[in-house]
Amino acid sequence: MTPAPATGIPAVTVVGIGADGWDGLPAPSRAALSDADVLIGGPRQLDLLPAGICTGERVAWPSPLRPAVPGLLAAHAGRRIAVLASGDPMFYGIGRALTEELGAAALRVLPHPSAVSLACARLGWPVEDIEVVTLVGRPAARLAAALHDGRRVLVLSANAASPGEVAALLRERGFGPSRLRVLEQLGGEAESSYEGTADTWSHAPGDALNVVAVECLRAPDALRLGAVPGLPDAAYENDGQLTKRYVRAATLAALAPAPGELLWDVGGGSGSIAVEWLRAHPSCRAVTVEKNAVRAERITRNAERLGVPALRVVTGAAPAALTGLPTPDAVFIGGGLTAPGLLDAGWAALPPGGRLVANTVTLESEALLTEWYRRHGGELVRLAVAQAVPVGGFTGWRQAMPVTQWSVTKPQHS
Repeated sequence: MTPAPATGIPAVTVVGIGADGWDGLPAPSRAALSDADVLIGGPRQLDLLPAGICTGERVAWPSPLRPAVPGLLAAHAGRRIAVLASGDPMFYGIGRALTEELGAAALRVLPHPSAVSLACARLGWPVEDIEVVTLVGRPAARLAAALHDGRRVLVLSANAASPGEVAALLRERGFGPSRLRVLEQLGGEAESSYEGTADTWSHAPGDALNVVAVECLRAPDALRLGAVPGLPDAAYENDGQLTKRYVRAATLAALAPAPGELLWDVGGGSGSIAVEWLRAHPSCRAVTVEKNAVRAERITRNAERLGVPALRVVTGAAPAALTGLPTPDAVFIGGGLTAPGLLDAGWAALPPGGRLVANTVTLESEALLTEWYRRHGGELVRLAVAQAVPVGGFTGWRQAMPVTQWSVTKPQHS
């Protein structure tokens, strides 16, 4: 094993281990564990190690785990540390936290086949064709964003109750006909499985170490939600304060979400812009600011229902409520444009290359956007949508209020 560096920062070996325990480990992993002065892991993982061979001090992770990592490593500085992880440490595992804390150079990672690889091997599913959702330390509502007819999803369970929670969520989201298969103790001597549909799920909780395989099947009467911006208006609980479907699609196109980026959605209304920004990619982040407390609660419900419970909702009036928020990559202003200092605050918060998009239907706000367009450039467009409606025994067009939209990218030097 690599000795601890002279700086006192521990050199840590992270060893992936499966349900097959010591017998399933290759020689390098066994050597790292038998040579360690300190063995850190969950109680279940530590119990898989033979006492006569792995003689290092055994330390169980405290709860909550993440805040304890720096202190625990510092307490054993200068000793040979081996950390146990389930399966592949770098796949939703402790490897990420250790890399963030110590840097990759201080780590040696010895992975084991992940639960995803083992599950796909049992199911005959190509790994590259599935979506993975973890419920470990995360709300089950995240699964909703992955539900599409015919899609295969693997859910990494948090505990024995997770399969039942998954089945209940599928029923609530209109995917009751979906087939579920629960795979327990993958790779171990006690490996087993059971299955059923979400609609008829009646299995009692089984083993805590499980993965749920979902073959998504949408109920015929369930609302179809696509993978691109412009979800049906009926997908949102709202009181009329909703950026309508076609304008919303154009707005998201102008905002152009990219992986990892942060959006400020100012004047959230029903939260539709922030919700669909987050649905664009799992790593996208968003904060929505809404002064009306009832609407703020509604935004939270919409975000949970549509699979993006990580949406941060700030209740307060902008621009004051923007103070202290993390630097955005894009700002959308959907309401309150004439509030003194609001556009100035959004513009000032953006870094060079950041985008600002603002929508309005009033002449007063349109005049303001025209002035900002004159000063900063960008694109100023008018979006008009008409829908066919019955007119007596015939059909005619009903025009919605036109929306003026200004979009601009902040220059590198402004």
